[in-house]
Amino acid sequence: MSLSNVPARLFINNEWVAPVDDAKEAVINPADEEVLGYAPVGSEADVNDAISCAKNAFDNGPWPQMSMQERVVVMQKMHDFFVENKARVIELIVKEAGCIQMLADFMQFEIPMKHARQLMVDALRVESKLTPIEIVPGLEGKTLGTSETSYMPRGVVAAITPYNFPFFLNLAKVFHALLMGNTCVLKPSPYTPFQALIFGEAALACGLPTGVLNVVTGDIAAGEQLTKDKRVDMVSFTGSDKVGSLIMAQGAPGLKKMHLELGGKSALIIRPDADMPKALFTALLNFTGHCGQGCALTTRILVANSVRKSFVEQLAAMTSAVKVGNPSDPSVQMGPLIRAQARQRVEDYVQIGLAGGAKLVAGGKRPAGLDKGFYHEATLFDDVDNKSRLAQEEIFGPVGAVIGFDTDEEAIALANDSEFGLGGGIFSADVGHAYEMARQIRTGTIAINGGANTMLSAAPFGGIKRSGIGREYGVDSLLEFAEARSISFHAG
Repeated sequence: MSLSNVPARLFINNEWVAPVDDAKEAVINPADEEVLGYAPVGSEADVNDAISCAKNAFDNGPWPQMSMQERVVVMQKMHDFFVENKARVIELIVKEAGCIQMLADFMQFEIPMKHARQLMVDALRVESKLTPIEIVPGLEGKTLGTSETSYMPRGVVAAITPYNFPFFLNLAKVFHALLMGNTCVLKPSPYTPFQALIFGEAALACGLPTGVLNVVTGDIAAGEQLTKDKRVDMVSFTGSDKVGSLIMAQGAPGLKKMHLELGGKSALIIRPDADMPKALFTALLNFTGHCGQGCALTTRILVANSVRKSFVEQLAAMTSAVKVGNPSDPSVQMGPLIRAQARQRVEDYVQIGLAGGAKLVAGGKRPAGLDKGFYHEATLFDDVDNKSRLAQEEIFGPVGAVIGFDTDEEAIALANDSEFGLGGGIFSADVGHAYEMARQIRTGTIAINGGANTMLSAAPFGGIKRSGIGREYGVDSLLEFAEARSISFHAG
């Protein structure tokens, strides 16, 4: 089955081109293992061409010199292209990433589109400013000195994205980079190439100048070339902490700007006075949503021991009732993992949990009757040791780990006892106390009683420790894609 005629070619210098060696690779649907289409596989020569074109567009093209208002007009047209092609994009999300339809529509399309609109608003708030005037003594008396602080684009940005939220993350990186006047080479996961190639269509539709946005697909070697090439000024990567660490090392000789949104093992704290139905639903969603393939999901569930028995019994029943199947079925609540090796990783961690003494209370195996596709049951463990691998390592699959605590101080210590620091949550009827607790938890984002019921578009998103470097969204995130410049002069 073809995917709505997305071109199966690389997008370089505003043209659809075949890879130099004409290599192609089958893209499969993780729900049924059927071939969706054949994507181009970029070689070293193709990546080199894309970087050269992006570099030329930055050095000699009009994009970096355009005003912010002019760039926003163009990016608004890109936004409008995706609105007009929403059905195509959602088809790509469901079939390439194995995402259920409701999540594909709301979380993987509408939320990033909302973010894009806010980024355009925030971009118009990036303005030059004068520094405070200084009185400067001289031979002929005193003069006044000041300077203008303005923001210039960094240059060529390599945007490297994963398979779990491909359209979402492609959109985020492209809008951040281009709004600030950079040029960009976008490299997606080989599992989800079509959700990046459609950006080539968008670039043509919105009138981006030649070479400003290039899309190359490929494997690890293509990504490594982007991170090492001296013509690339910044790398924006979303993925695992292990790969992020490698990318940081690869870019170090060139002192590239690194923007890394990495993994997590976030904690959800359930105090005894929590709204239990809401807390249960949130806990379930955070290890079953998109089959657990989300960096900020709160897969460590810290529950007060005084209510833990009842909480676990209810959560186990809810976990066992999750309908697993093909995401093209609107009644399905959880689709497949992306590939067989991802499912094998989940199965390995189930055995690690059992060997470590954790109690399996729901799931733990492949679902019956689904012989094709990379499915695994929603799985819940109780009595998990916070020091164990099950609690400390990112599984990236539908596995929740319940850990008991007796005091708030213990809960905070458990939450902070992690190499990661991306997301988090607290459920409590005492909102003020929950807020006090939240301020003590070392993480980039945290939600009280479910938070704002959306991912806020102007709030910075990102982590600390092994969860990354830098932030996305808001004015400050745009400035990560720019360099501050000071021009001094006499004020009088």
